[in-house]
Amino acid sequence: MRPILILALPVLVVAACSDSGEATREVEIGAPEAPAPTAPPVLNDVALDQPLAVLGTEPFWSVRIRPDGIEYDGVDRPLRRGANPGPTVQGTTAVWATATEDGQTLVVTLAATPCSDGMSDRAYPLTAQVEVGAETLNGCAAPQSLIDTTDETGQPKAATS
Repeated sequence: MRPILILALPVLVVAACSDSGEATREVEIGAPEAPAPTAPPVLNDVALDQPLAVLGTEPFWSVRIRPDGIEYDGVDRPLRRGANPGPTVQGTTAVWATATEDGQTLVVTLAATPCSDGMSDRAYPLTAQVEVGAETLNGCAAPQSLIDTTDETGQPKAATS
Protein backbone atom coordinates (compact mmCIF):
# COMPACT_ATOMS: atom_id res chain seq x y z
CA MET A 1 0.00 0.00 0.00
CA ARG A 2 2.96 2.35 0.47
CA PRO A 3 3.71 2.72 -3.26
CA ILE A 4 0.19 3.98 -3.95
CA LEU A 5 0.39 6.53 -1.13
CA ILE A 6 3.75 7.85 -2.37
CA LEU A 7 2.39 8.28 -5.92
CA ALA A 8 -0.79 9.97 -4.68
CA LEU A 9 0.97 12.36 -2.28
CA PRO A 10 2.15 14.90 -4.93
CA VAL A 11 -1.37 15.05 -6.38
CA LEU A 12 -2.83 15.70 -2.93
CA VAL A 13 -0.27 18.43 -2.17
CA VAL A 14 -0.93 20.19 -5.51
CA ALA A 15 -4.68 19.92 -5.02
CA ALA A 16 -4.46 21.26 -1.47
CA CYS A 17 -2.30 24.26 -2.53
CA SER A 18 -4.23 25.30 -5.62
CA ASP A 19 -6.91 27.98 -5.59
CA SER A 20 -9.64 27.17 -8.05
CA GLY A 21 -10.62 30.87 -8.28
CA GLU A 22 -7.25 31.99 -9.71
CA ALA A 23 -5.89 31.36 -13.17
CA THR A 24 -2.92 29.07 -13.18
CA ARG A 25 0.24 29.66 -15.16
CA GLU A 26 1.99 26.82 -16.87
CA VAL A 27 5.75 26.87 -16.75
CA GLU A 28 7.72 24.82 -19.20
CA ILE A 29 10.37 22.91 -17.33
CA GLY A 30 13.83 23.65 -18.64
CA ALA A 31 12.81 26.79 -20.55
CA PRO A 32 15.28 29.63 -19.97
CA GLU A 33 13.96 32.76 -18.32
CA ALA A 34 14.07 35.94 -20.38
CA PRO A 35 17.08 38.05 -19.39
CA ALA A 36 16.31 41.19 -17.45
CA PRO A 37 16.69 44.30 -19.59
CA THR A 38 19.95 46.09 -18.94
CA ALA A 39 20.28 49.83 -18.70
CA PRO A 40 22.58 51.51 -21.22
CA PRO A 41 25.93 52.67 -19.91
CA VAL A 42 25.82 56.24 -18.61
CA LEU A 43 28.51 58.92 -18.07
CA ASN A 44 27.62 62.13 -16.24
CA ASP A 45 23.88 61.50 -16.85
CA VAL A 46 24.45 60.90 -20.60
CA ALA A 47 23.16 57.56 -21.91
CA LEU A 48 25.83 56.26 -24.28
CA ASP A 49 23.40 54.38 -26.53
CA GLN A 50 21.94 57.59 -27.96
CA PRO A 51 23.44 59.67 -30.79
CA LEU A 52 26.37 61.72 -29.48
CA ALA A 53 28.10 64.80 -30.86
CA VAL A 54 31.81 65.22 -30.19
CA LEU A 55 33.53 68.40 -31.34
CA GLY A 56 36.58 70.55 -31.06
CA THR A 57 37.87 73.91 -32.16
CA GLU A 58 41.16 75.15 -33.57
CA PRO A 59 41.12 73.16 -35.75
CA PHE A 60 37.36 72.62 -36.11
CA TRP A 61 36.47 68.94 -36.19
CA SER A 62 33.55 66.73 -35.21
CA VAL A 63 32.68 63.12 -34.55
CA ARG A 64 29.17 61.75 -34.69
CA ILE A 65 28.56 58.55 -32.77
CA ARG A 66 25.41 56.78 -33.93
CA PRO A 67 24.18 53.24 -33.32
CA ASP A 68 24.99 52.39 -36.95
CA GLY A 69 28.47 53.93 -37.10
CA ILE A 70 30.97 56.64 -36.23
CA GLU A 71 31.84 59.55 -38.53
CA TYR A 72 34.74 61.97 -38.25
CA ASP A 73 35.43 65.10 -40.29
CA GLY A 74 36.51 68.70 -40.01
CA VAL A 75 37.67 71.78 -41.82
CA ASP A 76 40.07 70.57 -44.53
CA ARG A 77 39.67 67.00 -43.27
CA PRO A 78 38.06 64.20 -45.23
CA LEU A 79 34.95 62.45 -43.97
CA ARG A 80 35.94 59.14 -42.42
CA ARG A 81 33.48 56.45 -41.35
CA GLY A 82 33.85 53.42 -39.15
CA ALA A 83 31.70 50.83 -37.44
CA ASN A 84 30.34 51.49 -33.96
CA PRO A 85 31.52 48.60 -31.80
CA GLY A 86 29.91 50.18 -28.74
CA PRO A 87 31.79 51.74 -25.88
CA THR A 88 34.07 50.05 -23.41
CA VAL A 89 33.18 51.71 -20.12
CA GLN A 90 35.56 51.72 -17.21
CA GLY A 91 34.68 53.90 -14.25
CA THR A 92 34.02 57.42 -15.52
CA THR A 93 35.49 56.87 -19.00
CA ALA A 94 34.05 55.36 -22.18
CA VAL A 95 36.15 54.41 -25.23
CA TRP A 96 35.05 53.59 -28.78
CA ALA A 97 37.83 52.10 -30.93
CA THR A 98 37.31 51.40 -34.62
CA ALA A 99 39.01 51.58 -38.00
CA THR A 100 37.78 53.90 -40.72
CA GLU A 101 37.02 52.84 -44.28
CA ASP A 102 40.47 54.04 -45.35
CA GLY A 103 42.21 52.01 -42.63
CA GLN A 104 42.88 54.81 -40.13
CA THR A 105 42.55 54.04 -36.44
CA LEU A 106 39.80 56.11 -34.80
CA VAL A 107 39.59 56.12 -31.00
CA VAL A 108 37.08 58.32 -29.16
CA THR A 109 37.47 58.66 -25.40
CA LEU A 110 34.79 60.42 -23.36
CA ALA A 111 35.24 61.32 -19.70
CA ALA A 112 32.54 62.28 -17.20
CA THR A 113 33.95 65.77 -16.78
CA PRO A 114 32.05 68.95 -17.79
CA CYS A 115 33.63 70.79 -20.70
CA SER A 116 33.67 74.14 -22.47
CA ASP A 117 34.60 74.43 -26.13
CA GLY A 118 36.24 77.81 -25.46
CA MET A 119 34.23 79.54 -28.18
CA SER A 120 30.64 79.39 -26.96
CA ASP A 121 28.75 79.50 -23.70
CA ARG A 122 27.26 76.04 -24.22
CA ALA A 123 28.10 73.68 -21.36
CA TYR A 124 28.96 70.13 -22.39
CA PRO A 125 28.58 67.24 -19.94
CA LEU A 126 31.57 65.27 -21.26
CA THR A 127 35.21 65.93 -22.14
CA ALA A 128 36.53 64.23 -25.27
CA GLN A 129 39.79 63.07 -26.76
CA VAL A 130 39.88 61.76 -30.32
CA GLU A 131 42.79 59.93 -31.90
CA VAL A 132 42.76 59.71 -35.70
CA GLY A 133 45.82 57.89 -36.92
CA ALA A 134 48.77 59.64 -35.22
CA GLU A 135 46.83 62.87 -34.46
CA THR A 136 45.24 63.56 -31.05
CA LEU A 137 42.44 66.12 -30.73
CA ASN A 138 40.78 67.44 -27.57
CA GLY A 139 37.21 68.67 -27.29
CA CYS A 140 33.79 68.24 -25.73
CA ALA A 141 30.82 65.91 -26.14
CA ALA A 142 27.09 65.92 -25.54
CA PRO A 143 23.95 64.12 -26.66
CA GLN A 144 23.08 65.19 -30.19
CA SER A 145 19.68 66.24 -28.85
CA LEU A 146 21.37 68.90 -26.66
CA ILE A 147 23.20 70.33 -29.68
CA ASP A 148 19.98 70.30 -31.72
CA THR A 149 17.90 72.10 -29.08
CA THR A 150 20.28 74.72 -27.64
CA ASP A 151 22.10 77.62 -29.24
CA GLU A 152 25.73 78.61 -28.62
CA THR A 153 24.73 80.54 -25.51
CA GLY A 154 23.33 77.33 -24.02
CA GLN A 155 19.75 78.65 -24.25
CA PRO A 156 16.89 76.77 -25.93
CA LYS A 157 16.76 77.50 -29.65
CA ALA A 158 13.92 79.75 -30.72
CA ALA A 159 11.10 77.90 -32.45
CA THR A 160 10.93 78.53 -36.18
CA SER A 161 7.62 78.72 -37.98
